[in-house]
Amino acid sequence: MMILTDLQLDALAEVFNIGAGKAAASISEIVNDEVQLSVPSIEFKPSCLINADALTLNANKFGTVRQDFHGIFDATALLMFSENSALEIVREMMNSNLSLDELAEFEQDAMCEIGNIIINACLATMADMLSMRLDCSLPSYSIISSNEIVTEITHNTVQEYTLLLNVIFTSVKRQTEGRLVLLLTSASIANLIQRIDQFLAGI
Repeated sequence: MMILTDLQLDALAEVFNIGAGKAAASISEIVNDEVQLSVPSIEFKPSCLINADALTLNANKFGTVRQDFHGIFDATALLMFSENSALEIVREMMNSNLSLDELAEFEQDAMCEIGNIIINACLATMADMLSMRLDCSLPSYSIISSNEIVTEITHNTVQEYTLLLNVIFTSVKRQTEGRLVLLLTSASIANLIQRIDQFLAGI
């Protein structure tokens, strides 16, 4: 099993932290409110060991944005919010007094836009800092259970490793917690480690 050293994990956290900061600035403009992101915490595990506890999934349903990335680095990114948090984000994004039921009509398009901003800010920053090129699919959005999320991760035999990136999104109005999960092939993680080492050598 491939394991990242503490130094490599710290470097990866630094790269994601810069990307998360860019995402926070973009989202603040969209929802017209100050949004802050915590320093990302990172764990790297074999996908077969992932469960709801590892993901700290403490809600029944999650609004989940998915994007696939290809290039030197191949990955599937899952951005997850609790179902109610997703609707609250849509409310802020639209600056609307609509009820949660009424907001559901706009949920898919709005969450795809938010997910695209957050995921690409993190992944594009990582690609730029680690001198990689990434191509991405269009984002897709669905509401799925915690069990379905775990099943998608653990039953995906191609993506052997999971990079857990936990970020807390905080606005002046309320605190919303989101999780970004990257599913990686063994070849991709080997390439990632190589690029991280090159990044560290250039510091």
